[in-house]
Amino acid sequence: MDLRKLKKLIDLVQESGISELEVTEGEEKVRIAKFPAAGAIMSAPAPVPQPAPIAIAANNPGAAAPADKDVPEGHVVRSPMVGTFYRAASPGAKAFADVGQKVAVGERLCIIEAMKLMNEIESDVEGVVKAVLVENGQPVEYGQPLFVIG
Repeated sequence: MDLRKLKKLIDLVQESGISELEVTEGEEKVRIAKFPAAGAIMSAPAPVPQPAPIAIAANNPGAAAPADKDVPEGHVVRSPMVGTFYRAASPGAKAFADVGQKVAVGERLCIIEAMKLMNEIESDVEGVVKAVLVENGQPVEYGQPLFVIG
């Protein structure tokens, strides 16, 4: 499906009162849904994020580099998908990774909920967590920086 058509569909969902739209063109199928409303039953930590603007991320993860000069140098762990970022498995639980914590390759850093599926994001390097760049419960985009590990 053409990127311009996809953008028009996203704008349609944002501007209208609908919460979900599904379009099928031949063998291509696109489903656009806003984030769940407060009070929806979820198996992830609260608070549930309010509907946020939907954006199309570029297929270039390098383009989403942190622009903030306060971000420490190191290996940047980026989001492999669009979804909602959670630092712990449940509300009140200890965060998987905190600043100053040593992590190993394959160690769980966070969870990203996408389409009601909980996806564990693991460290791809060994080191110490220097920064957590996203707040708990916030929406993230493909390629968005999540952690800095040094």
